[in-house]
Amino acid sequence: MIPEDLRYTAEHEWVTGGDGGTVRVGITHFAQDALGDIVFVQLPDVGAVVAAGESLGEIESTKSVSEIYAPLAGTVSARNEALGDAPEVINTDPYGAGWLVEITPDDPTAVDGLLSAGAYRELTES
Repeated sequence: MIPEDLRYTAEHEWVTGGDGGTVRVGITHFAQDALGDIVFVQLPDVGAVVAAGESLGEIESTKSVSEIYAPLAGTVSARNEALGDAPEVINTDPYGAGWLVEITPDDPTAVDGLLSAGAYRELTES
């Protein structure tokens, strides 16, 4: 389950968009599967400035607590408020309703530097 039209990070986040506007960020099917049943998500406030590779929140599952890392630098323009009441949506629909935040990137071309679906597939299969 690695959609071809997304970009990825080595920390198992996915990114869509980047056409000069905002990008949407979530965690991959691989990540949610490894975490198990997700019970809580901590997301940054809208307006928060994030740095590429830095923590922007946490996901808590029945197994562990994991950091969510910003795939690129920018400003949080939206967060998925529905996850406050239903964090388990990340398990059932990680590439759709389970998205985490939207970021207005400092450099929209930074999306091009993220992993392609093929490169992410290689990473998760090794």
